[in-house]
Amino acid sequence: MQRRTIRLIIALAVFSIAGIIVTQVYWVQRAFDMKSKQFHQTIHVALRDVAQQIARINQHTVKPVAITQLSSDYFVVNVNDVIDTNVLEHLLKTAFSKRGLFMEYEYGIYDCSTDKMVYGNYISSKANAQPNRRVNLPKYDDYIYYFGVRFPNKTSYLASQMDIWIFLSLILVVVILFFGYTLFAILKQKRLSEVQRDFINNMTHELKTPISTIAITADLLTNPQILDKKDSLINYAHIIKNENARLQTQIEKVLQSARMDKEKLELQKEELVLRPLLEDIATNFELKTKNAGGSLQLRLAPKEVSIWADPNHLINVVGNLLDNALKYAAPHPQIVIITEVIGNTKKKKLHLSIQDNGIGIKKEHQKKIFDKFFRVPTGNIHNVKGFGLGLDYVRQIVQAHGWKISLESESDKGSTFRVVMPTRLTAKDQ
Repeated sequence: MQRRTIRLIIALAVFSIAGIIVTQVYWVQRAFDMKSKQFHQTIHVALRDVAQQIARINQHTVKPVAITQLSSDYFVVNVNDVIDTNVLEHLLKTAFSKRGLFMEYEYGIYDCSTDKMVYGNYISSKANAQPNRRVNLPKYDDYIYYFGVRFPNKTSYLASQMDIWIFLSLILVVVILFFGYTLFAILKQKRLSEVQRDFINNMTHELKTPISTIAITADLLTNPQILDKKDSLINYAHIIKNENARLQTQIEKVLQSARMDKEKLELQKEELVLRPLLEDIATNFELKTKNAGGSLQLRLAPKEVSIWADPNHLINVVGNLLDNALKYAAPHPQIVIITEVIGNTKKKKLHLSIQDNGIGIKKEHQKKIFDKFFRVPTGNIHNVKGFGLGLDYVRQIVQAHGWKISLESESDKGSTFRVVMPTRLTAKDQ
């Protein structure tokens, strides 16, 4: 499937999900508004009934009751008569219970002598319930004899009446998450497919070169004129031997990666003094650097330090980082191996850095640089050989040791790979 088609599918999928979410939010809001409207109507009917019963108890003529909603959860009721607190509380409980309003509320009565609302009580259907907060109910200047009722938990009460909508919304969220996960899995699978395709292309290219060289050399050896030239035979035999070794190395890298995926990595750790180990590695690698027209320098910490590590894997880690630095080097490679001891006496850390002056790595590729088979895109140019397994191996070994690895790089300004590992000073340097 083409990249453009996938982008179109993703855009349509995101647009569809956004449309579904907006539609669901709209209908939930409509349902909540309808519940709120029904609630207000029920409250008005209940409070009107309470006001009329107060008038009957006081043996006054029942007049039209004025009810004013001062806020979404606060109502005042004009009675135009003396209000008894105990009677009011009983009538409120009865009226609300009759209409199925089992919720918390608080009420107050206007006191003419103090010109203030006198807080009445906090009523709850729950046993031993206490108000979350007690606030002064605001007065209403247009009435003289009135009471106010406030519903502090109105929003949560209405939400509890929308069980079906909440349930449907949760189902929708689950569906969207599943859809998103499926889309993510498809994109991941596509990326893995592209990585696999690139790996096969790179592997084909890398294996084809030694095979072709061996085939050409073998054809030359069958030439009768060559059979009489001992020096040529020896030279061609060396070519076949070297190319065969190169072929075996490439195959071993692939097999090693497969084994590390299937089997648990077992380390043979021992205490190592790092300085002589790095000096040996540098000596063996120096010839490669000189042949490339560059140089290899050592900037090691003055104090010798020891670490707990698998020597074979550690040598491979440093070797892979040096190979990587040489592959992506400038015309005159300048590679530096640096060690620094950082931290206090009890928690010292060794920073092992491999620094180069190569082409660098762009920021968008740095997060993927340690992924298996990943190689920095170079188009159809195959001037840098490899399968994208070296840094993945480095990452696995570093993690297996409990160390940390990081990368600092800028395009055209080189790269620095830094491995941080716990250490301690050797006895003579303590």
